[in-house]
Amino acid sequence: MTNTGYRALLAQREALEKQIEELRNAERGDAIEWIREQMALYEVKPEDLEPRSSRGPRKQSKPVAAKYRDPATGATWSGRGKPPRWIAGQDRDTFAITD
Repeated sequence: MTNTGYRALLAQREALEKQIEELRNAERGDAIEWIREQMALYEVKPEDLEPRSSRGPRKQSKPVAAKYRDPATGATWSGRGKPPRWIAGQDRDTFAITD
């Protein structure tokens, strides 16, 4: 049993990888030159290529003060989001925190 077929394929792969690397390096130089020309044409600076956020800096929100309190358990709710079970379907004014 011989491994000449396998070794020949490994040698071919090595030769192909070398050719790929050489061609990549040659074409990379052309690509870089084209990019520089385009940047000069459109007056693009390297800092213009930095990723930018679509909305600007995100604001840090502070915790919202509770507006409602369950007298039975003392649980509170700010009035935002889905109402808890203890206040759902009831008059919220009776649970309002007035201090």
